[in-house]
Amino acid sequence: MSNLNINSEIGRLKKVLVHEPGKELENLVPNSLQELLFDDIPWLPLAKKEHQAFVETFKKCGVEVVYLVDLVSEALDINSDIKKEFIDEFIKESSIYGERLSTIVRNYLLGFKDTKTMVLKTMAGIKKEEVKEYKPFNLADLIGDFPFLTDPMPNLYFTRDPFTVINNNVSLHKMFSNTRRRETIYAKYIFKYHPEYKDTKLVYNRDAEYNIEGGDILVLNKHTLIIGQSERTTPSAIEKLAKNVFFETQTPIDDILVFSIPKFRTFMHLDTIFTQVDYDKFTIHKECYPLLKVFEITKEDNHLQIIERKEPLEMILEKIIQKKVTLIPCGGLDKVNADREQWSDGSNCVSIAPGEVITYERNDITNEVLKSYNIKVHAIPSSELSRGRGGPRCMCMPLIREEIEEK
Repeated sequence: MSNLNINSEIGRLKKVLVHEPGKELENLVPNSLQELLFDDIPWLPLAKKEHQAFVETFKKCGVEVVYLVDLVSEALDINSDIKKEFIDEFIKESSIYGERLSTIVRNYLLGFKDTKTMVLKTMAGIKKEEVKEYKPFNLADLIGDFPFLTDPMPNLYFTRDPFTVINNNVSLHKMFSNTRRRETIYAKYIFKYHPEYKDTKLVYNRDAEYNIEGGDILVLNKHTLIIGQSERTTPSAIEKLAKNVFFETQTPIDDILVFSIPKFRTFMHLDTIFTQVDYDKFTIHKECYPLLKVFEITKEDNHLQIIERKEPLEMILEKIIQKKVTLIPCGGLDKVNADREQWSDGSNCVSIAPGEVITYERNDITNEVLKSYNIKVHAIPSSELSRGRGGPRCMCMPLIREEIEEK
C-alpha cells in the first residue's frame, strides 16, 4: 500500500494525521477572536485532554496516529538549509517587514536547539516580549499595543483543511482567510522534503489564485469526488482542481459532484452539514437540504462538461454508489435540536470503517439517531474542542484507508 491511499470516506482507517492543541490556544485574546476565526477561547488543559481521548479512540480501533509537528520537524531536520528556507518563508508570510526585524526574528528561531520546539513556537505565535533584541522601530510599533510579532495559529488542530489526500495524491490548498494561509506551509515542507512523502504528486497547490479548503472535499470512491462550494471554496478553485485531476495527473477520478451550500459561518464547509458514515448512509442537516444545488463536472475531450443535476440528492448518490441511500438527519427531525447540534458539529462524523464513526458526545440526540441506523458510535468529550467550530472529521486528515469491500 502507498504511503498515501484515500479512495473513500469509509474504508477502514489505517493512518491519520492530527495536531494536538497547544499554546496557540492560550495566545487567543478577545480582540483577535473574529480575525482568528474563533467565537470563544477554549481552555487549553481540558482541550488537550479531549484531544488525547480522540487520539486514544483511534488507537483502540487500530489506527496509526501521526502528528503534524513531528512530520514537519523530521522534514526540517534533514539539513540546515531546509530549516533556513522554512524560517524565511514563515517570516515572509507572517507579514514581518524590514530587514532589521526579519533578521531579529530569523536569529530568534534559529536559536532554538530543538527543531520541534521551534516549529511549535511558529504555531503558537511569537510575543514581542520573548525576543530580547526586539524594540519598537517605527511609529506604528510605538503607537500599537498588539503583543505579537507573529500571530498564533489556533485553527491548526483542524488538520482536515490545509490539504486533502485524493487517491495517492495531495491537494495542497490556498486557504480562504489570511489567518489560515500560513498553516499550509507545514504541509508544503512535508510533501517537499519528508523522506516518506517527498515524491507525492500535488493536484492543487497553495500558490494557486483561488481558495479551496479540505472540509469541502469528500472522496466518495476511486472515481468520484464531492466538493462543497461554500464560503471558503470558490467555483474557480473547483474548476481548477477538476482540470488538474482530469488532465494533468494520472488519477482515476472522472466525476465530480459540486454541492453549492448556503454561504454562512454556520455552514462554513460541506462537512459541517454532510458526511458519509456507511456504504449507503450519510448524515445531513435537514435545513440545508432544500437549499442545496448540485452540479456535475465530467471531462469531455480536453475540456470540462458541467451540468446541473436536479434530481433529489438521494437519487444522485444512488446512481453513483448503486445502492439505496439513507440520509440521516442531524439532531433528528426537531428543528431546535437539529440547529443546536449542527452548530456543535453533529453532522461532522469521521468514519473509522463502514458503519463505525467518531462523534462528539455533546451531540447526544444525533448519536442516538445514528445508533438507530445501526451505526457504531465512538463519542468523545468535546466541551472545549467544539468551541473552535469544527468536529471530529475536521480534526483529522486520513492518510491511508483500506479499499472498500463492496457488499
